[in-house]
Amino acid sequence: MQNNVSNDDLAIFLVVVREGGFRAASRRLGIAPSKVSTTISRMEASLGVPLLRRTTRSVATTDAGQALADRIAPLFAGLEEACAEAADTAGRVRGRLTLNVPGAVMPDILPPLLSKFHARHPDVEVEIVVENGLVDIVKAGCDAGIRYDDALEKDMVSIPIGPRTQQSALAASPAYLEARGTPRGPEELTRHDAIRYRLADGPLLPWSLVDDFRTVTVQPATRLILSVNALDSGLRYARTGIGIIGTFRNWLEEDFAAGTLVPVLPNMWPSRNGPRLYYPSRFTTAPLRAFIEICRCGSDRV
Repeated sequence: MQNNVSNDDLAIFLVVVREGGFRAASRRLGIAPSKVSTTISRMEASLGVPLLRRTTRSVATTDAGQALADRIAPLFAGLEEACAEAADTAGRVRGRLTLNVPGAVMPDILPPLLSKFHARHPDVEVEIVVENGLVDIVKAGCDAGIRYDDALEKDMVSIPIGPRTQQSALAASPAYLEARGTPRGPEELTRHDAIRYRLADGPLLPWSLVDDFRTVTVQPATRLILSVNALDSGLRYARTGIGIIGTFRNWLEEDFAAGTLVPVLPNMWPSRNGPRLYYPSRFTTAPLRAFIEICRCGSDRV
């Protein structure tokens, strides 16, 4: 005999058993008593066994009916629990977010954003891959990347992340400036020792200043070269008095406040656009969408 019993039929049968009658079940389910009775009769015909003993005053299960109720009750309870869990976690984001970023954003731009992100989405695991060159983030298996606007991949959507603008700055320790003097213009920088950074397998990062609205590139005497992968470590060498360092102004604020480093030619420091988060337009995961929201809220700093 073919079994045509549906899950809806089983759910109605279970309510009848729990409520002890057709009318009580109909009130619980919000359907007509006749539909409840018809459903049970159809089930019994399909299964080929009586499930309920009916009297004018009560309904009781047969052995087969009780056995069926015992078997399906835990299953429906599990479904109800799963639905409750789904409702409870509505809006929660889970999964993994992989970001490909340059070292320049690691010390002070990313930490507060990730702190907010983890507070709001604690079930997301974040992996940060630090690379300073151009990277195909799709091929690299990353969800998104962060770069400055002159090094963004084509065919990508991008939004500001962190400060809208950043200023490049020069600084040196008080001991160095006392011993060597403080430069008064770009031409005097060429007679000073410099701590400079080199791009991976590339040239030294240039020192540029703004003089009378003109951009001037300076070539100081290089005394220490560091990889851009060690951007934030250069401040330690500058504090020892090795030479003048060129880096982001936001990295120097604590040293300026403490007096461990002193600004050099601050009226000539150039500005540039801040970093941007970029990602493929055709697909974004739930963790990435959540991170984009955090970035949009935190990109109002200037």
